[in-house]
Amino acid sequence: MRRIAWLRALPGIFFLLAPFSLAYAEIGDVLSKFHPYIGVKEEYSDNINLTTTQRKEDFITTIAPGLRFSTSPIISSVIPGQFLAAPWRPGWIITPGQFPLPPPAPEPSGVDLNYILGLVSYAQNSQYNNISHAGTLNTWYTFDPRFTLRLRDYFTRSEEPREREYAGEALPDEFLIAIQRERTVYSRNVLEPTVQYQFGPEDRISLYYRNNIYQTQSSSSQNSQENFINPRLIYWFDIRNGITLEYGLTRGEFQISPDLWGQMGRARYTYRFNPGTAVFGDYIFLKRDFAPPGIDYDLHNPSIGLQHAFSPTLTAVVQAGYYRMMPEGGSTNDGITYQLGLTQIIQRTTLAFSSQGGYRESYFNSQNLGFIRYYRLIARVFHRFTERTNSGLSGSYEIIERPGSGQKDNIWRIFGNVSYLALKWLTLSLTISHQENNSNLPTAEFSESRATLWITVNP
Repeated sequence: MRRIAWLRALPGIFFLLAPFSLAYAEIGDVLSKFHPYIGVKEEYSDNINLTTTQRKEDFITTIAPGLRFSTSPIISSVIPGQFLAAPWRPGWIITPGQFPLPPPAPEPSGVDLNYILGLVSYAQNSQYNNISHAGTLNTWYTFDPRFTLRLRDYFTRSEEPREREYAGEALPDEFLIAIQRERTVYSRNVLEPTVQYQFGPEDRISLYYRNNIYQTQSSSSQNSQENFINPRLIYWFDIRNGITLEYGLTRGEFQISPDLWGQMGRARYTYRFNPGTAVFGDYIFLKRDFAPPGIDYDLHNPSIGLQHAFSPTLTAVVQAGYYRMMPEGGSTNDGITYQLGLTQIIQRTTLAFSSQGGYRESYFNSQNLGFIRYYRLIARVFHRFTERTNSGLSGSYEIIERPGSGQKDNIWRIFGNVSYLALKWLTLSLTISHQENNSNLPTAEFSESRATLWITVNP
């Protein structure tokens, strides 16, 4: 598999896309859109490898210079992955076939590029010292009011045992299911171009593509690559009746595991009682074909749901269904799928609750768990004390069941953060977290407490 050359390719991508928004800009205006910064992170973990025995604690220091280029006003943190106390969309869940929402495009065209270099040093385990990278690129160009081209690129190089969720709308306290039980460097690059044509007030057709490359230096994991293409149609017959149709084709290549061809079909019908209330019926079909000796399977997942806005500040979503997974030459796996979501905004405070259950597919990561039963409960509170001080607190509980091995993990996590803008150019951020895994497999159990202090200077 080819090596990731993201850093070398980034200047070429940038200069290819920048003319869309800079063609008529003056040099002074261009320079004003560059925002250099530097951060220092001091972190303590009492179990850096998430192991059951032979726990290692350490202090980890990261010196992190970065650069951001944005043609739009910067309204979010300049540190990729830093916790943001921002409102959260109720009931959001990544399901097979969900179409990732592109970044907002307030201007006809624009570029938002953010990159940070990390010089990582361990106080007691110097063998883990490394250089990390984190970068995001969002760019868009609207040819006319109906036709828009977007491009998103996400890159990370890290040695963190738990990898953050890389979907476009994921919050920094969301993590992938897979857990790497060692401090081994891995890298991921996700390239996502999207073409969208809007032919009505709510009618549009889109084509989304994702190239996802994961590479690791761990001897217990494997490199992988995902190519996924996803056309989607949203059409409203009238103000009340609408449909969503989409198809997905996946090509998965793995260093060791059998390669994958996957197909997805989804159809949704929505009936809107009024602007704040709608019911919908949803049907998902998955087909997974693996190279020998992999086991192929089909999956059917019908469901129904309700979305309702009790008020402009209180919204909810409820969805329930049934899935049936039928492996080739094996026993059927079936169960209930559901999701619940509730969000309340009270002046400076946002309360969010979400629960999902049913199944997930875990590929293209450190473990490649495949098909699993999955249940998750998340509660979040965001509060803005003052214009300079934000805070957030979240707690989650996950149950992961692996039908093939019989392993069952119960993982809970609590995550708290306070950030303070001491000066216009100085930000302080403190994060404290704790996580545990109570598993029926003793070697899979772990617990970890962590504290992180970020000091960021943004001239």
